[in-house]
Parts: sequence; C-alpha cells; structure tokens
Amino acid sequence: MSLTMARGIFLKIQRALDLLDPRMAILELAKGKLTTDPANHSGEGIFFASKMVDVFDIRSRRLHFMHDDGKADWLIERPADAPGTLVLMRLSNDSARIQKDVFDQFAAPDEFTFAKTVVPVRLAQHEGECLVSRSQAKRLTLRFDRFQAVVLDFEGVHQIGQAFADEVFRVFQIAHPSTELVPVHMTLAVEQMVKRAQSG
Repeated sequence: MSLTMARGIFLKIQRALDLLDPRMAILELAKGKLTTDPANHSGEGIFFASKMVDVFDIRSRRLHFMHDDGKADWLIERPADAPGTLVLMRLSNDSARIQKDVFDQFAAPDEFTFAKTVVPVRLAQHEGECLVSRSQAKRLTLRFDRFQAVVLDFEGVHQIGQAFADEVFRVFQIAHPSTELVPVHMTLAVEQMVKRAQSG
C-alpha cells in the first residue's frame, strides 16, 4: 500500500486545502465542487454520488462521514485508526430516484450547471463546540463563492454566536452579493441571530 493510499481521503484533502483539522475535509466534501486534481476531475463526483443513493458512507482513519438521504449528514469519530479509505453506498431496489431529478435540484434554472449546494452546518460544529467565532464562520463559508445559491441547513445546531452570524450573513454576503445564502431548519435562537446579522 502506498503512502498516499494509506493516509486516506480526509487527510489528503486537509493537506491539499491547508486545513487545520481533517474533520474540516468532511465539511468541504459535503459542499461539493472539491477536487485535489482539477486537471482530471470536476469535483462533482462524490457530491452527486452521495445524493444518488439512500446512504453514502466514507470511512478513513478515525473519521466517518455518512449522508443519509432525507435525514441528516453525520461526522462520527471512531476509536480505531484504519489506513486508507472505505466507501459504502446503499440504494433500495425499488428506489424511485431519477438521476435527472437529482441533478436538477442543484442546477440553476434553465442551465446545466452545478450552481446550488446544501451545506449541513452541523458538520462545522465539532463535538463540544458552539459556533460562535468569525474563524469558524470563515471555515464554513470557504468556497461558497463558487455557487449561485448556498442552502445552509441548521438541523442539529441549537444556537450560534453573534460574531459567527455576522461573519456569515453580513460580512460574507456583502463581499459576495452574487451568492444567495438560504438558511433552513433554524431554531428560534438561530433565526433571531441570523435576522440580527442580516439587518445589521
């Protein structure tokens, strides 16, 4: 096994994007449009593969990313450190999912582009962390400017701090007016903080 294969996907992305923590690589994968080899890959493969199936699962070293369609995205830290990368996919035999419908969810109207993404904000919230700082917000919004619309799914996030909300919904939005931010599944506390930032 080569060193590249042994280190696994999350560590490879961490090094390629100069991220502080391999857990951040999972958030970047979930956004889409990510590749460490742009000459040979579009960066859309893992994103769309995860949306085509019922359950999409990547395990590498101590980290485990799972996308469960219609439910949630999860970052799980495992006790054992396994080299390499394992990808598992599950699709029901009687699935009604159609490839065109999946692509259309993330395309701009009347265009054949990957223009919209859905970002599970909970993946930016590592165990025991609250989303309160500007640095956390900057990690979340990294590469948002590549999309026309970013749906921010706050499922599982109970509250956010003022600085975090201000950086995402005011500072980023002013700097990137062509990227629409759409927050969904907010608690009342999160919604109030978002509205405060937007009105600032």
